[in-house]
Amino acid sequence: MSRILDQRILLLVISFSASMQSTKVLSKWKKCGDPECEKAMSRVQATMDYSGPDCRYLNFKAGEEIMVYSKLSRENENLWTGSKGKDFGYFPRDAVKVEEVLIGEEVEVLTKETDFLCLHEDKYTFE
Repeated sequence: MSRILDQRILLLVISFSASMQSTKVLSKWKKCGDPECEKAMSRVQATMDYSGPDCRYLNFKAGEEIMVYSKLSRENENLWTGSKGKDFGYFPRDAVKVEEVLIGEEVEVLTKETDFLCLHEDKYTFE
């Protein structure tokens, strides 16, 4: 009986740590094309296939076009945020090449907790 209880506790710990990872703040700052981060900053093309570690990340294949809306800054400058069709999420800047810059100047703003939640079917998923 205690072995079953130990396994359940282990599964609970693993589940909790996975949910904490998927809501973790990735950076306190981001750069955008406007203070509301609504303007597309650039159009990029994927140079490789990419599959992210959780639902906050944008998955894509080499050659696909992505619109960039923000870039994390300061403590985590490697991640950009963008969309491909209806899909939206983070991806490494090293996985794309810039095709067209759409703004003249970047604005640095604080991130919000909601920037790091999963978005499924137009609803936030709280884990």
